[in-house]
Amino acid sequence: MNDDLEPVSGWTGGGAVGEASGAAWTDRYSHAVMDTFGPPQRVLVRGEGAYVWDADGRRYLDLLAGIAVNALGHAHPTLTAAVSAQLGTLGHVSNFFGTPAQIALAERLLALAGAPEGSRVFLTNSGTEAVEAAFKMARRNRGTGTDGDAPRTRVLALEGGFHGRSMGALALTAKAAYREPFEPLPGGVEHLPFGDTAALEEAFSPAVVAARGGVAALVVEPVQGEAGVRPLPEGYLAHARRLTSGAGALLVLDEVQTGIGRTGSWFAFQQPEIGGGVVPDVVTVAKGLGGGFPVGAAIAFGERAATLLGRGQHGTTFGGNPVASAAALATLGVIERDGLLGSVRETGDLLRREIEAAGNPLVAAVRGRGLLLAVQLTRPVAAQVATAALDAGLIVNAVAPDAIRLAPPLILTADQARDAARFFASVAVPPATDPATDPASKES
Repeated sequence: MNDDLEPVSGWTGGGAVGEASGAAWTDRYSHAVMDTFGPPQRVLVRGEGAYVWDADGRRYLDLLAGIAVNALGHAHPTLTAAVSAQLGTLGHVSNFFGTPAQIALAERLLALAGAPEGSRVFLTNSGTEAVEAAFKMARRNRGTGTDGDAPRTRVLALEGGFHGRSMGALALTAKAAYREPFEPLPGGVEHLPFGDTAALEEAFSPAVVAARGGVAALVVEPVQGEAGVRPLPEGYLAHARRLTSGAGALLVLDEVQTGIGRTGSWFAFQQPEIGGGVVPDVVTVAKGLGGGFPVGAAIAFGERAATLLGRGQHGTTFGGNPVASAAALATLGVIERDGLLGSVRETGDLLRREIEAAGNPLVAAVRGRGLLLAVQLTRPVAAQVATAALDAGLIVNAVAPDAIRLAPPLILTADQARDAARFFASVAVPPATDPATDPASKES
């Protein structure tokens, strides 16, 4: 390092705790950052493992991991070394060229997903971009299928689903508050009741197809994250696979939040009680893939899905760049090397048992898979509980008025899980005076 270099104006790097108070940073935030998220709950300056520290020097157990992103926690030495080494060798090239890291990552994802011969990967910067790619693939799947002569023009998604904030991904997202400010959105999308197989069958029925057109794709999350960590009912995906296969429609699984070990398997659809052995057509993934570095992917299963987007029909400037690919390869390598899939299952089960066993009358149940859990409350006071947790040194998320989402780093230890459970054993908040004002999460 050249010690003669001048520090960057306004930032000395590293996040030294004593530079400014959290209040000072928050004031600067309010004058410089668009008000799309509201004021920051805290200004965080550094992290290590499953802990982060704020600008005032206070430590927090991070039970949210950047919303299921920091799979290896904070400042993991293997991830840090991989990113540094790659950036010091080759940081970015255009997609006119390939790089070993990009190619190796695509191959690795295909292997982990169990994708058949002829499958391909489109690498992106985020989960929203991965969903956009899948949506464009659905638009290309417009021919007629075995459901009759009607062209496949409809895309189905589920109520409660969250797929991103760009216009295409937002069209798939059911929540009116997200959609309405930006309508009209891309058309042809229909939202079905969550987990309702009768509604699903009706959407593929000859009468509906004759009236509205064929189905190009069904897009679902195996576990809905923002809706309150709701796994699809057992058998739903298998039923969906039969219907989509019969109609020539794509089965697209949004595993942006559930993928990369979050539920205790590489992908949630690989769990028998969720996937039932299905082979999807497209799987989108991001969040935990880079361990905190922005990277995502749309994995197309088989030659048919993999060739829906041809040359010049889609692209990205930064997707699959060498540094992001190196970060993802390092993250996947650590998960495998350290046996984190098994650890996720064990620690998640421990966390669930400890919270439920505590017998707090405010806690109704805990649901989810692995280390993607929701603490169901008996009253709509999730925002107050999240604030109490932050004051107690824990970061959680009020994902719904009556549910708290937990998505900690996959490296969470048993002792840290017990610390979290002790908070839920004792937390108490006064009755909400107006449940309608209890805010839920602002981001998936």
